[in-house]
Amino acid sequence: MRLDGKFIEEPPKVSKFNFNVPVSFGFLLWIDVLYFSDFFTHKVISVDLDGNFETVTTVPNQPSGLGWLPDGTLLIVSMIDQKLLALKNDTLEEIADCSELATFYCNDMIVNKNGNAYIGNFGFNTHANEDPKSTNLILVRPGEEPVIAADNLFFPNGTVISEDSKTLVIGESYAARLTAFDINDDGSLSNRRIWADLSQIKEGYRPVPDGICMDEEGAIWLASPSTSEVLRVKEGAILLDTLTVETNAYACVLGGEDRKTLFVCTSGGSNKESCLKQREGRIEIIDVDIPGKGIP
Repeated sequence: MRLDGKFIEEPPKVSKFNFNVPVSFGFLLWIDVLYFSDFFTHKVISVDLDGNFETVTTVPNQPSGLGWLPDGTLLIVSMIDQKLLALKNDTLEEIADCSELATFYCNDMIVNKNGNAYIGNFGFNTHANEDPKSTNLILVRPGEEPVIAADNLFFPNGTVISEDSKTLVIGESYAARLTAFDINDDGSLSNRRIWADLSQIKEGYRPVPDGICMDEEGAIWLASPSTSEVLRVKEGAILLDTLTVETNAYACVLGGEDRKTLFVCTSGGSNKESCLKQREGRIEIIDVDIPGKGIP
C-alpha cells in the first residue's frame, strides 16, 4: 500500500467533530462518489475522484453520520438537536427524535440493508470537561420510534456491519476498544463481546477508535485521532498495519471502483473556531491491497 501524498481539498476545506469526520470536520461514506459531513460549515458534500465537489444539503444543527435506506433515501444525523433526518426531494424531513435516549450530541451512524439505523452519541458534555459517562446505542427502525439497542457504551462511535449482515462492530472511543454484537432478525442486538481491546496492542499505547471500516478479510481499519494514525486490526487486537498522518485521523472508509481506496478524513483538531479559521481539514487517499466489504 502507499500513502501517495494525494489530497482532495474542498475550496473551503472539510471539518468534523469535529467532524465526525472532518474540515471543518467529517464523516465519510462511499456510494459511487465520496460523501462527507463538514461539521462546522453544516454541509453534507459529495466529491468524486477528480475532485469535483457538490453540496448535497445543509443541516442547521450540524450534520454527522450518513446512511442510505434501501430505496436510496439519504439519512443524516443532526448532531446538536439529536435528530435523524431524511433528504427527500431536496428537503430535510425529521424521521426520529433521539433526544430522550442520547445523553449528549448524536454522532456516527450506520444503516443496514433493512433500513435499520444505529446511532451513537457522545454520552457526556465534552465541551464542559465532564467526566466520561457511558451511554446508549440507539436503534431507529423504519417508521418506528427510537429504542435502545445497547447500553453502557463509552462514546459509541464508528460502526461497521459485516457482509452477511449478522455482525455489528462499534468503536467505543473512550474505552479504546471495538465491541461486537450479533444482529437479530428484528434489528435488535445480542451476544455482546469485545472484538478488540486496543490498549492490549502494546504497553502504554492507547489508540482511540473514531471512524472505522471493514475489509474483505474481516479486518477493520480505524482512524485514531489520539495517535495520528490509521490502524488495521483483526479480531483479538492483532495489529496488521499502521499508517501515520500529519495531523489527526477522524474517519476512514474503503471506496473507489474496486473498494481498494482508503479515504481518511484528517484535521488539526476539533475546536470549531480553530477549524473554521485554519481550514486544514483534508481527505487523504491511500491505496490498499484488500478491498472493502460490508457496510459502510
